[in-house]
Amino acid sequence: MIWCSGWKLASAVSNAGGLGIIGAGSMYPEVLRTHIQKCKAATVYPFAVNVPLLYPNVEEIMQILIEEGVKIVFTSAGNPGTWTGFLKQYGITVVHVVANRKFALKAESCGVDAVVAEGFEAGGHNGREETTTLCLIPLVKNEVKIPVIAAGGIGSGAAMLAAFALGAEGVQVGSAFAVARESSAHDNFKKKIIAAGEGDTRLSLKKLVPVRLLNNTFAERVIKAEDEGLDADQLRELLGRARAKAGMFEGDMEEGELEIGQIAAALNQVEPAADILQRIWKEFLSEKKRISEMDFEVHGEKQV
Repeated sequence: MIWCSGWKLASAVSNAGGLGIIGAGSMYPEVLRTHIQKCKAATVYPFAVNVPLLYPNVEEIMQILIEEGVKIVFTSAGNPGTWTGFLKQYGITVVHVVANRKFALKAESCGVDAVVAEGFEAGGHNGREETTTLCLIPLVKNEVKIPVIAAGGIGSGAAMLAAFALGAEGVQVGSAFAVARESSAHDNFKKKIIAAGEGDTRLSLKKLVPVRLLNNTFAERVIKAEDEGLDADQLRELLGRARAKAGMFEGDMEEGELEIGQIAAALNQVEPAADILQRIWKEFLSEKKRISEMDFEVHGEKQV
């Protein structure tokens, strides 16, 4: 959710009954501080901050989280053992994002309070194993004792219900909120997400850090480069700097890096975050009721 989830989106989600998350990955330290302060002013409800642990200024970021009294931190893209103990000293709830069982167990051993098990369908940075959410959730749930939050391809109440059926205790929704009215994504990016169809995203840059990209001129060059066998250094040179900002925040739909999940094919409008959340919740309750009332037959005998 870099370049999409600032204080406006996070506070809107929290005010509507979810847990809004500020995406720190695209923010300089003092910019993050401003977003935290504005979020605190905009909501009386809990919110979280996501911190990619490979962030170059992570020490300064962690100090800001302490100084600003952030209560919940989601960590990703790095070793949870490095900062979990530090954060928990200050009473902070720590959740770590994983893409496989091995890292889920590692995160649990490091003392995190929960894990986000993020499947292959997710937008942005992803796991090399390409394990889908449907497979990943029960795999992780069967390995750890801490709560599991499902992520990847979840943009509806029906998907939320499916994740719960697989053992998740919560869900994390990203791409569906990228097109929220309060998202800081550029309007060009929101329009391109809404126009996306099936097959319009692809997991790329596996020699660097795997990332799911929406098709455009840059993504086509990446695919061509990978097919030609370019190594990690050559791909890094092709990626360059600030390409994600150019695409998602500044609106360059051809040469920008556009990160979004497969669920983009099901998104069809820009609307307030509160409406998105309430629609997911109402559909969850409706689908839960529908399934509870279904009749089944086993060997000719009706089962309710």
